Amino acid sequence: MPPSYAFLDHPGPIPFAHRGGAAGRPENSMAAFQRAAELGYRYLETDARATADGVVVAFHDRTLDRVTDGTGPLARLPYADVARARVHGTEPVPRMDDLLGSFPGARVNIDLKDASVIGPLVEVLHRTRAWDRVCITSFSTRRLAQLRARLPLYTDRDVCTALGPRDLVTLRALSLAGRPGPRRERLAALAAAGVACAQVPAALGPLRVVTAPFVAQCHALGLKVHAWTINDQPTMDRLLDLGVDGIMTDELVTLRHVMSARGQWQHGPPAVRPAAPPAVPPAGRPSGA
Repeated sequence: MPPSYAFLDHPGPIPFAHRGGAAGRPENSMAAFQRAAELGYRYLETDARATADGVVVAFHDRTLDRVTDGTGPLARLPYADVARARVHGTEPVPRMDDLLGSFPGARVNIDLKDASVIGPLVEVLHRTRAWDRVCITSFSTRRLAQLRARLPLYTDRDVCTALGPRDLVTLRALSLAGRPGPRRERLAALAAAGVACAQVPAALGPLRVVTAPFVAQCHALGLKVHAWTINDQPTMDRLLDLGVDGIMTDELVTLRHVMSARGQWQHGPPAVRPAAPPAVPPAGRPSGA
């Protein structure tokens, strides 16, 4: 039997605020995450990158140029320089410590954007004791394997992770073939070893990825299906009709409306932000790890 995960303990499909809800506030900013919490979202989606001096920040792009008034590759800049940049000219780039500490009632889906962030992120999760509150995903199967190899050094908890791209391609092929085989055995082994979900786009161009056979194949393997990034009501309804287990969106009000109308909007205790978010200084590798 696959392990169970506190992260996935939610009644019904999970609504995720993609990058905090990028349609309403500057993406991956504390203002976006705060708005998501105020709208009743208990699941936040974000990205993880590390600065040149190893500080983990919630930031999507490789460089600061697109969304901030700063410039340059984030991985080559010290945190002091990144801290001066403003997203859309107004919002600072959040540290992952502060995001996790400021919304203790929230669960956070974290996309590893490069290999250099793996070690620093694991240390952040160790310091904040956030293992049960996160799910880790990536567009790199190798990065996910590297992360999973590190986890036993820091925790004995079952940490929620998602399938990497290579395994998602395999999963899609299996859903089309409709028959078992050695590739299915590999996916079943991953599900039993700590991979809990398939996080996929609803479609790639004209090709629908999330179909009834795809959802059925995932569920047969014990995998949850989370679709991204869904911003229109018809697609939200179609995916919920197919039985997906979560939807990531920039359009927070639209998804809340759709799920409320279907009786599927659920939320727990408010993911409120404390008056003063905890200041957790960057730290090195934990002792004894």
